[in-house]
Amino acid sequence: MTEVGKTPWHLWVVGVLAVLVNAFPVVDFTLTNVENEFWLSPLTSDQRVFILGAPLWADVCWALGGFGAFIGSVLLLLRSRHAVTAYIVSIAGLAGSTLYQHILNGETTRALFQNVAMIVTAVIWVIMLALFFYARAMKAKGVLR
Repeated sequence: MTEVGKTPWHLWVVGVLAVLVNAFPVVDFTLTNVENEFWLSPLTSDQRVFILGAPLWADVCWALGGFGAFIGSVLLLLRSRHAVTAYIVSIAGLAGSTLYQHILNGETTRALFQNVAMIVTAVIWVIMLALFFYARAMKAKGVLR
C-alpha cells in the first residue's frame, strides 16, 4: 500500500517509458514539417503528397496530439497534476488526426498505407488512454500535485 503523496516505483517506469515513446511523435511532426529528406525518404511520392498536403487543422491536431503526449509524460515524471490536462489535449489532437486520416480520408489512407495506418492508430489510442487513466489515478491518490 502506498502512502498518500508518496511516489510509487511504477510511476518512474511508466513515466520514463512514456517520455521515450512520446518523443517519437514530436520528432516525426517536426522532421516531417521541415521536410527533412532523410526522414521522408522511405515514403512514396503519393504518401508525401498526402502527408504534406494535409490541411492546417489536421496539422494542428497532429501537433496537439504529439506534443501534448510528450509534455504530459514529462509532467508525469515531475509529478504534476497538469499531466492529466496535457493527456486530455493529446487525446483531443489524436481524435482530430483520426477524423482526418480514417474518417474523412479513409479510402486514401488505406490505399497509401494499407492496414498499417489503422493498426498504428489503434495502438496509439490504447497507449494514450492508458496514460490518461494512469495519470488520473495517480492524481486521485495524491501522487501528482
